[in-house]
Amino acid sequence: MKPMSTLISQITSGDRTALARAITLIESTRGDHQREAQALLTSLLPKTGNSIRIGITGAPGVGKSTFIEAFGLHVIERGHKVAVLAVDPSSARTGGSILGDKTRMAKLAQNENAYIRPSPTGGALGGVARRTREAMLLTEAAGYDVVIVETVGVGQSETEVADMVDMFVLMLLPGSGDELQGIKKGIVELADLIVVNKADGDLKTQAKRVRSDYSAALRMLHPSSDKWQPKVVTCSALHGEGIDAIWKFIGEFATIMKESGDMKRHRAVQAKAWMWKEIREALLAQFERHPKVAAQTQKMERAVMEGKITPTEAARELIKLSF
Repeated sequence: MKPMSTLISQITSGDRTALARAITLIESTRGDHQREAQALLTSLLPKTGNSIRIGITGAPGVGKSTFIEAFGLHVIERGHKVAVLAVDPSSARTGGSILGDKTRMAKLAQNENAYIRPSPTGGALGGVARRTREAMLLTEAAGYDVVIVETVGVGQSETEVADMVDMFVLMLLPGSGDELQGIKKGIVELADLIVVNKADGDLKTQAKRVRSDYSAALRMLHPSSDKWQPKVVTCSALHGEGIDAIWKFIGEFATIMKESGDMKRHRAVQAKAWMWKEIREALLAQFERHPKVAAQTQKMERAVMEGKITPTEAARELIKLSF
């Protein structure tokens, strides 16, 4: 490992190799690596926060990768630097990233003003890698002013994404039956922008209908901010249509949120929630490693499964052992 001062200098100068090395460091579970990672993040903190953080989710097959590549290249052409933290499914056998070979978004990956980091979910709730938040800070310190977090797909824990980004984008497909029944209301409520992709060819008319349906639905939901009414747009990522309108909406959103102070307040609340999440995870890990707890865990699990003790009582007994 290079000296900390050298690594900091390389990251802030935009060295992608140094950035990759730093993200690998924060993803490590080794105690010494975690201490180094936190020292690195503390040093870089003043250089962070200067980006628009965008979360993008959608069911498999919606075209997230195609959209992100087209969108990323479009934004880079306008003088920005784009980082994509693509959270891929973890390999059941190795825990590694199945899609980590960057075969997706090949053109974007080759652009010197883009940085793509596939990472395994590590079993984290909602398919979001546990250290995605730290990786986001590192990319900001490296000068990337548009940071995209791409999730595995629509699931029950998309709040994990919404709680780490400024703007949450939900992608939909036309032509999949009763559109409004296919997406949970809770996920729609999180969205600041809904993008109906693949609005081309025979699906163009259906895409417009989906846009109309969701525009009407959004008017009946309470927006996450009283400063912004969520929008619904159509696009064809494959043909590059509608990308410019989406970027304009994102710029409008960022301007409104910054000028109103909502973005700063929103990020402050996210930081507090992040701290408590870290506390809960650290306490759970410490609890599971406690020798007395470890010695009795299987016994308690069997007792609960056999109906000999309630889960609540078993939990209380194990917690007592840790004090």
